Amino acid sequence: MAISETRILGIETSCDETAASVVENGRSIRSNVVASQAADHAVYGGVYPEVASRLHVEAIYSVVSEALDAAHAGLEAIDAIAVTRGPGLAGSLVVGMNMAKGLALAANLPILGINHLEAHLYSIWLVEDEPEPNFPLLALIVSGGHTELVLMEDHLKYKRLGGTLDDAAGEAFDKVARLLGLAYPGGPAVQEAAEKGDPEAFKFPRAWLEGTWDFSFSGLKTAVLREVRERQPDLKAGIEVPRPGLPIADISAAFQAAVVDVLVVKTLEAAKDHNAKEVLVAGGVSANTSLRQAFEDKSKLPVRTPPIELCTDNAAMTAAVGHRRFGAGQRDALDMDVLPSWPLDQNPI
Repeated sequence: MAISETRILGIETSCDETAASVVENGRSIRSNVVASQAADHAVYGGVYPEVASRLHVEAIYSVVSEALDAAHAGLEAIDAIAVTRGPGLAGSLVVGMNMAKGLALAANLPILGINHLEAHLYSIWLVEDEPEPNFPLLALIVSGGHTELVLMEDHLKYKRLGGTLDDAAGEAFDKVARLLGLAYPGGPAVQEAAEKGDPEAFKFPRAWLEGTWDFSFSGLKTAVLREVRERQPDLKAGIEVPRPGLPIADISAAFQAAVVDVLVVKTLEAAKDHNAKEVLVAGGVSANTSLRQAFEDKSKLPVRTPPIELCTDNAAMTAAVGHRRFGAGQRDALDMDVLPSWPLDQNPI
């Protein structure tokens, strides 16, 4: 069968979204079902792993069934099952993996273990009305606990240039949101608050880490913490809601500007240094409008970002990678295990 004719069922349960999708030809989404747990974790101010895995168990069967029904496809019409193997929360990954294994065994289908970070990159290929990106590509992955710069030399070929040494950008957004008494998830909440603020109101630090392609946002987060405590010294960060008088909008805007500044400058410098033809920005933080606008304003190269609905975790991107890996000959054993820590550049093939 030609690679262009594949129909892949994708399954994703790496964190707090239970998702399934059917994708044809690696680019055409026939269904994309996502059951979010955000409301369930909001009370904790972050993802509670044990709660996440239990909710995946409750949702996985109905989500996969809905994805197949929406695609008007039974398992007999599927060529392979692509499932997120890692990185992610171990308990969450196991739920999706076991579902995929059961379906593969019952329907005698190939199963493919997919790297979640790689899947975020392939969300770009799911924009059918745009031409495919041109290699070599410089990719910025800003997803959850990951902030990484990757040189993508061709399909399935990666070289990791650098990444976060502590807090990832997404984690910093969540922690600052909690510190300011904003809603979870923190990215959208901080962005909304920042729209009414002045990004120049505070001079928060930028960790450039010159001579490397690495990132660090823990110092920025600490600077925000100090600003809040100086103004409200008896406030227990993340427990009490900040009282009136704290300039939440200005702090949010200045914090967001610092994150965006470092991400954009280092990414574009890396793209120039490695002679990239295009820049890819993917992952949950890629939905941030300030980040998108900054790349548009400052980049001389084309910058690709996924549609907003494909920035956060979904299974269509998992299936898109599955299409490429199925065509490259990857077939995984039914006894493969999840890999909660799985570097992108250590993928097979």
